[in-house]
Amino acid sequence: MPDWSALDEGEHLVDVAFVPDGGRLRLTRSGEDFSILLDHHELMSTDLSSSERALAGHACARLAGRAGVQMLIGGYGMGFTLRAALAALAADAEVTVAEIVPKIIEWARGPMRAVTAGCLDDPRVLLIEDDVGMLIEAASGGYDCILLDVDNGPEGLTRRCNDWLYSAAGLAAARNALRPEGLLAIWSATHDDRFAGRLARSGFAVSVIEADLDTHWLPEDDVPAHVIMLAHKLR
Repeated sequence: MPDWSALDEGEHLVDVAFVPDGGRLRLTRSGEDFSILLDHHELMSTDLSSSERALAGHACARLAGRAGVQMLIGGYGMGFTLRAALAALAADAEVTVAEIVPKIIEWARGPMRAVTAGCLDDPRVLLIEDDVGMLIEAASGGYDCILLDVDNGPEGLTRRCNDWLYSAAGLAAARNALRPEGLLAIWSATHDDRFAGRLARSGFAVSVIEADLDTHWLPEDDVPAHVIMLAHKLR
């Protein structure tokens, strides 16, 4: 049995949540910084968020000039991707956010409300507390862009069901859910050449961008190599 109380010096436990069909999440705080951990693995933190913002930034740059953009974001997390998307998108855009863990939204509106900065109340946002896979399967040519940051990347970590999103069947569903010339953008903690190849075989033109991380406070050997995978739907 893991010791859920074991935290780094200066951290304290704020709350605990359960992932449907998955593990246990902990929200911790150290000063003004928050982290969300799965067991002892840090999934996200407020002091290492530039790649989540980059996910939205690179996607929105490729949507520039489109009217009435329809975007689906899989996983609210700490909202960095959502806030970056809202800052870049026009007033006529609509952003659907799928978050399967209700406590994540409770934390956003509660202890993390200063970080959330009201983004969930933006009139362009539709929040659905359900599996993003369900929304992808239900859509047909409904979205200009799908952003996925529901796990540690193509290798599922928080729940086994997430593996479907990165399977051939899940990618086929995502392609079907996109409009012509739509974009699927995926956050990943590491490079994954095998998955990039699967994207290409699924009817996408793929580019992989290594995110610039603000990690001056980390030892060089500890700097992660977060990447953004951009997959453009081919006709």
